[in-house]
Amino acid sequence: MLTFREDSPATRHGVQRREFLQAGTLGLGGVTLAELLRSESRSETAGRPKSVIYVVLDGGPSHIDMYDLKPQAPLEYRGPFQPIATSLPGVQICEHMPLQAQIMDQLALLRGIRSVENDHYLSEVYTGLPRSAGKRPAFGSIISRKAGGQAGMPAYVSLNEIATDPFEYEKPFYMGAGHAPFRPFGESLNDMVPVKSVERLEDRRQLLTAFDGFRRGLDRQASPAGLDPFQAQALEIITSPKVRDAFDLSKEPAEVIERYGKGKYPHQTFKTIFYDWDAKAFVRARRLVEAGVRVVTLRVGSWDHHSGPNSDIFHALEHLLPVLDKSIHALVTDLRERGLDKDVLVVVLGEFGRTPKITPIGPGREHWADAGCAMLYGGGLRMGQVIGETDPRAERSSNGKISFQNIVATIYRVLGIEMETKIPDFNGRPQYVLEDREPIHELF
Repeated sequence: MLTFREDSPATRHGVQRREFLQAGTLGLGGVTLAELLRSESRSETAGRPKSVIYVVLDGGPSHIDMYDLKPQAPLEYRGPFQPIATSLPGVQICEHMPLQAQIMDQLALLRGIRSVENDHYLSEVYTGLPRSAGKRPAFGSIISRKAGGQAGMPAYVSLNEIATDPFEYEKPFYMGAGHAPFRPFGESLNDMVPVKSVERLEDRRQLLTAFDGFRRGLDRQASPAGLDPFQAQALEIITSPKVRDAFDLSKEPAEVIERYGKGKYPHQTFKTIFYDWDAKAFVRARRLVEAGVRVVTLRVGSWDHHSGPNSDIFHALEHLLPVLDKSIHALVTDLRERGLDKDVLVVVLGEFGRTPKITPIGPGREHWADAGCAMLYGGGLRMGQVIGETDPRAERSSNGKISFQNIVATIYRVLGIEMETKIPDFNGRPQYVLEDREPIHELF
């Protein structure tokens, strides 16, 4: 909903104060924030708009050690972890995820996901399409433009710092810079405080006016007199504490944050280097969708477990899986207790799986594009099922295929995106949002 400039050397943590205030041009054709708000008002429908929390396990989580164990496979495939029964009859998952096992009848598992890329290019994860498809907008940017957000809130928030992502696949491209994700880092939240002076409000008004194309001065009063209702609503996005409050974890009870878990996990190739698990990202994501944000993306953990003398995938997973388990369980429980289970879709996945055959040195597992996995919850979809199946060694799907395009198409359908819509690219050529526009029908 807001206009943010692309990251530059001067803004390593995303949007700076005055850049955040650029709430003017939203995309192609000079659409303004106020105009978009008018359009949303005309098409407003009853009920709460649906949202998605998109959790990326960056690096490639090991499907065969998490959600697709093969206890009958040879030892060099199955690894040391034991499967445990879940609340979904006949379905087993890893022993290090007992909390998810308890609520598996409320979840949906996807097995045998096939990716095109076999390296850490996240274009499929964030667009559904591989790099060969060209520069395509992130799905959050498409949702921001085609479905919009609630008044006073950005439609698309990324909890991933640009500075930690050398490739940066969450770009809006031809959706327009106004549909880039808002990133709550560095200076970007500093100006999002209640206005306490006429001078400060005047400064923000002038910025809004400049980017909306108005060439007149604004009233120096503290109220938005002289603005039409939609210009006033655009101004409210800048001046209201609502967005900042959604990020403010001090408003969250300590016992709630504690439920999301805490712990440390090792670097994927150095067993002695540990990082703190960022459970608070899950809490922020829940607060944001509760406040009306349509798309929230986050990345957690370190999942690129290769072979090598200092690497041990099972040592790493013994630390990673319990904290991931706590965070997912707490998020799902929170959403259900708050009555958001039908309105918020949670998707947890990585860019691919890991080689089913273990590399002895380490031990490790390498990149594996032929079979990955994902966990879904909520969104009004049919839960309590496993979709897809792999062969006895978890190498490939044995009953059809699931692609990232199918996953993104499912998200689009939940959030009300018309799949046959075409959007002009940089050259004016109409592009479908996806090439394979079939959602995962079993979920509906």
